[in-house]
Amino acid sequence: MATDHILEELQWRGLIHQSTDPQALRQLLSKPTVVYAGFDPTAPSLHCGSLLPLMMLRRFQQFGHRPIALVGGATGMIGDPSGRSEERVLLSEETLQENVAGLQRTIERFLDFEHGGLLVNNFDWMKEWSYISFLRDVGKNFPINVMLAKDSVKSRLERDDVGMSYTEFSYMLLQAYDFVHLHRQFDCTLQIGGSDQWGNITAGIDLGRRMLGVQLHGLTCPLLLTKDGRKMGKTAQGAVWLDAQRTSPYAFYQYWVRVHDDDVLMCLRYLTEIEQDEYRELERAVKEEPHRRAAQTRLASWLTEFVHGPDGLQAAERAREVLFGAEIADLQDEQLVEIFADVPGAEIPTAQLQEGIALADAFVRVGLCKSKSEARRIAQQGGAYVNNRPVPEDYVITRNDLASPSIIVLRSGKKKFGLLKLADTPLQV
Repeated sequence: MATDHILEELQWRGLIHQSTDPQALRQLLSKPTVVYAGFDPTAPSLHCGSLLPLMMLRRFQQFGHRPIALVGGATGMIGDPSGRSEERVLLSEETLQENVAGLQRTIERFLDFEHGGLLVNNFDWMKEWSYISFLRDVGKNFPINVMLAKDSVKSRLERDDVGMSYTEFSYMLLQAYDFVHLHRQFDCTLQIGGSDQWGNITAGIDLGRRMLGVQLHGLTCPLLLTKDGRKMGKTAQGAVWLDAQRTSPYAFYQYWVRVHDDDVLMCLRYLTEIEQDEYRELERAVKEEPHRRAAQTRLASWLTEFVHGPDGLQAAERAREVLFGAEIADLQDEQLVEIFADVPGAEIPTAQLQEGIALADAFVRVGLCKSKSEARRIAQQGGAYVNNRPVPEDYVITRNDLASPSIIVLRSGKKKFGLLKLADTPLQV
């Protein structure tokens, strides 16, 4: 590793936003330390915004510290008000359990649980508490004036149209107690999270001091925001997830390869494990040769392989090659539908395709041309393609041209595509 101390690694990557006493923290982290981050199960997968604290835990483990990933089976029943302008919709217990299981499957791919890492669920200890006991033993240690001063509470209370329920107000107590419990059970002394978690983290530090007489520590990283302040990981179709069933490797790759020049270097520092020397070279490329988009390609390749494995990266790169003219064959319907999501198409009965359909007829049917004569002229000029393979004007399209179980890709010129789909065959995934 290029740096000897985790704080130096985080520093050059710009990942330290707030921390408790820096000197004390440096001394603490000069020896193996137990550190935790929490993940609320609001969905059955983590999205790319959650990748940032997950990578933080991973970095700590690489530097010899012990990471604890906490899945909030209990706190998820309430919902964290931090960074929210309105109250979360409460999830059913069944949905919550499904989400917890999904998060556990995701987290296990990124941390090493065979060599010290831990995955815990705060429902396992919170279920033992009665309401009265929790108020007596934990709640009495929370001064109301301190809670009201937290940004996550104050910003909501200042709005008459929203306010905050007692349920959400209590979230801080539950998360703070997590820190106390983890210190008791595993000698955990450091909590990390996004900058919007600072209020919850300091509440846990204060509770540790009041209940146990110990000095706990906190450290936050910046949120994953674009240069103009928008949350990254959002598309027109929704969030960019780490689960391939929710965001395919191709869509995941495409999101990162399209990142703006203003944001790509931040993403490389925050989300990848590339070393400083390579980063500096990519930094130079962004300034001197932005048209090459070398940084975006490296970011997309690194993250896709890291999250979805070599096969996922290969599938994403193959899909990208299709858009740049590589011959199309042996793909799944789902892949082609996703690659050509905004492309016009038409259906054709299997029996008709069995007999064959003239190229010009197919081009008109999918909307690539207004007339057969126009289609023939394009083919004569060498601009007609079936599955990115050039074909003559008298070409007849048959079942042998299927690029997937039920789709044929037609192309006019360099970038104008159309899909011919079997009408009576369900899409294969």
